[in-house]
Amino acid sequence: MKIIEVPQFGPMFRFSDANIYWALHLLSDGRRIGRKKLSEMVGVGEGSMRKIIDTLKNWNYVIVRQTGITITKSGQAFLSQIPIRVVDVELGDSTVGSFSQSVLVMGVADRVYNGMQQRDAGIKVGATGCTTVVIRDGALMIPPDWNVDERNPELAYKIRKETGITQNDAIIVGSADTKMLAVEAAINAAFELI
Repeated sequence: MKIIEVPQFGPMFRFSDANIYWALHLLSDGRRIGRKKLSEMVGVGEGSMRKIIDTLKNWNYVIVRQTGITITKSGQAFLSQIPIRVVDVELGDSTVGSFSQSVLVMGVADRVYNGMQQRDAGIKVGATGCTTVVIRDGALMIPPDWNVDERNPELAYKIRKETGITQNDAIIVGSADTKMLAVEAAINAAFELI
């Protein structure tokens, strides 16, 4: 999935679609956030955040005031149509890296083969990787063949309860040495699936 097209000419963007999604996600709770604070929370420079905000403002997804930036109803609608939900699931030893971030990606389980594509998508942005979880034949699996239900029933129960994963969904857990890289890894891998 692409949110913004990268220009063919001129300077390259120093942010990704994952950064744009995360900015909208952070604004989705209705709080006003200043540009500087938002750039810190998203993990991009202020110049990149200015470009993200200008783009979102032109699309009528955010309102910029002196008191901060807020998301609009159009922005909320756009965000809700993306089949990704941020979830908090820790996979313990199944991930590598000091920080992790999980996302539930709806309706893409049939596009997950062995999890290597998601791992590579995470590594591409500088993370240590991504771990993918799907349901196969009723069992919670980390592809290709690690059965979470058999090996760690407590974790499997927790994942099912906290995420609401269905047979059609995938959970991607980005892992990295920083929180923002973990976030970007998970969202980048999710965008490659949708």
